[in-house]
Amino acid sequence: MAYHTPLSRVEGLGSAHSGVEHFWRQRVSAAALVPLSCWLGFSMLNLVGASRQQVLAFLHAPVSAILMVLFVIASVLHMQLGIQVVIEDYVHHDGNKIVLLVLNKAFAWAVAAASLFAMYRIAL
Repeated sequence: MAYHTPLSRVEGLGSAHSGVEHFWRQRVSAAALVPLSCWLGFSMLNLVGASRQQVLAFLHAPVSAILMVLFVIASVLHMQLGIQVVIEDYVHHDGNKIVLLVLNKAFAWAVAAASLFAMYRIAL
């Protein structure tokens, strides 16, 4: 039994079938951030009062570098998905919505690129 009117079927209105994927991506990134944030918090508490050289040595270690890269990727993805939801829910003009969604994606890529480049420079 179809619940769409003939006009809505012609206009293509209805579910975009992307909500579940967005939901799971946001939940998986949040779940990944729990242990990564605990690790980062514990590590930063241990580095209180450390010199710049000690902090760089900590980030130069392979395990620390890998975990930091995973933290950056998960947090930027989670940030981008969360801001996307806010834009989609509260910006009602289609033109503004598209511009803000593109800027959101570009900002997330810029933050990720800058952070990963910094980690690359530190790790090597």
